[in-house]
Amino acid sequence: MTEEILVNVTPRETRVAVVENGMLQELHIERGWRRGVVGNIYKGKVQRVMPGMQAAFVEIGLDRAAFLHANDIFRSAIAPVIDTALAATEPPLEQDGAATAPPAVVPQANGNGNGNGHAPVPPITELLREGQEIVVQVVKDPIGSKGARLTTQISIPSRYLVLLPQSKVIGVSSRIEDEAERQRLKSLVSAQASADASAGQPQHGYIVRTNAEGQPAEAIAEDIAYLGRALALIENNVRTARVGHCVYEDLTLPMRAVRDLIRRDVEKVKVDSRETCDRLRTFAAQYMPGLAEKIEHYSGARPVFDLYGVEDEIQRALDKEVPLKSGGYLVIDQTEAMTTVDVNTGSFLGQRNLEETVYRTNLEAAQAVARQLRLRNLGGIIIIDFIDMVDPEHRRQVLRTLEKSLARDHAKTTVYDFSPLGLVEMTRKRTIESLQRQLSEPCHECGGRGTLKTAETVTYEIFREITRAVRQFEAARLLVIASPKVVARITDEESAAVAELEEFLGKTIRFQADEQYTQEQFDVVLL
Repeated sequence: MTEEILVNVTPRETRVAVVENGMLQELHIERGWRRGVVGNIYKGKVQRVMPGMQAAFVEIGLDRAAFLHANDIFRSAIAPVIDTALAATEPPLEQDGAATAPPAVVPQANGNGNGNGHAPVPPITELLREGQEIVVQVVKDPIGSKGARLTTQISIPSRYLVLLPQSKVIGVSSRIEDEAERQRLKSLVSAQASADASAGQPQHGYIVRTNAEGQPAEAIAEDIAYLGRALALIENNVRTARVGHCVYEDLTLPMRAVRDLIRRDVEKVKVDSRETCDRLRTFAAQYMPGLAEKIEHYSGARPVFDLYGVEDEIQRALDKEVPLKSGGYLVIDQTEAMTTVDVNTGSFLGQRNLEETVYRTNLEAAQAVARQLRLRNLGGIIIIDFIDMVDPEHRRQVLRTLEKSLARDHAKTTVYDFSPLGLVEMTRKRTIESLQRQLSEPCHECGGRGTLKTAETVTYEIFREITRAVRQFEAARLLVIASPKVVARITDEESAAVAELEEFLGKTIRFQADEQYTQEQFDVVLL
């Protein structure tokens, strides 16, 4: 498998595309006027504590107050500080963040772990009070009408490690499967942590990321030193910052891409900006010398995204239907509560029997679904309606294909077995808006419903409004202003109905078409 990373830089927008075997797999977008805040650390103030929700709203300087749940508050019995904890999984590109050992902001409750541990979570009123200063990290960008999601379980990611400032846990990413390599990496980090403790420095916890696989001890030591410097800077910023200020901001998108996406199997990183390319080479030379040579400046006449067909793929990623090579297709519907994926055979007729046709369509669909979830950055609850299969082995193979195809996804996914209704339920961790919601907005005419009232429906609404207006107000005649399509229908197909209505009301009704009116808009004016 060949993999390339393309970086397209314009004055107000940066885009990073991950292309595998010539096909777009991931797209990350950062716009200058609206950079994501995931991973940033803020010094905030508790604005409101809500015991009924076991949560609090925290002011961190964004447009909307951010949300902090009791489960995301770490509690330590050692000292009244924010301790940190992190599950033994690595953060994806949009989750990379930072950590700190901030001042006294959270009262201790127990020493058995954080809010996600086995100890029961105390009432939120025992953990926070209104007006209290608190240092938090953003784990989910504001999405729709919801504010950012926060945690006090703060972490700092680097190229090979994630630093847990007040924890002593040392874990290894589950994606490193070789047991001997896992033990080697854990021993390297443990030895360095013990050496820091012997030198009188605070001992921290670490999570070893997938990128660390095969790396020498020197590279791991450099990463630990880098994380130590970053932590010291954050601690200093926390002491001097005012409430609502960001004390740590994550790297820009191109640098995050280099830090998190470049692996040894990546052939090239092509950057169409000379200045950005030079910065990335300098960054890579400092933190990943062996991979710096993979970064090259693209100076071709054609835009780099056009060269690989990325622009066309982006446009197709905004469509509901996804064609399959066999002739089948997917229908993807994203709603507020969940995303549904419907699999259809389409024009694929097969050559043997119905069960074989359905099986092959579902196998192809499983791979396409995994790619589309990654490309469109769909998260939350996802329901996949595969075509019904009779053979249990076929169902197992389709599920196995889906799980295998999701293995390269940076976001955490959980897939469940077929339900009694033949549906596959899964979840995918979401930290930022989906691609569709980043690039699109609800239709101004339909309000995001995806449908419009027919001209016939609007016609009868107009008739009812005319009757209502005449009964309430005195008027000699009426003027109805509506869209050209509605007016054309009324004056053509409904002319007899208009005449009957005029006779019944004893009023003259005139109709005027206005191009500025949408199909559902109209006004009844009393003259």
